[in-house]
Amino acid sequence: MYGYQIIRELEQQSRDVFILQEGTLYPILHTLEQQGAVTSYQQTADNGRMRKYYAITTNGQKLLNQKLKEWDVYQTAINQVIGGVLFE
Repeated sequence: MYGYQIIRELEQQSRDVFILQEGTLYPILHTLEQQGAVTSYQQTADNGRMRKYYAITTNGQKLLNQKLKEWDVYQTAINQVIGGVLFE
């Protein structure tokens, strides 16, 4: 996807909870590219504009899986605190 597509996809999948500005997304994509988590290429779109497309790499998929595991631990801990005896 190109940057604008990524922004719209995040909005749609999050039901408008995640609304990013292009100035927020592109530094993140550049950092991920420097880390080898994504690759990019430029291509002319149907409207004649040059667009930069991004794709996740094998390394990026490994990083994503690691972050998903971290999120699961964090989410489990939060759920235990919220549903735990701390608030009784």
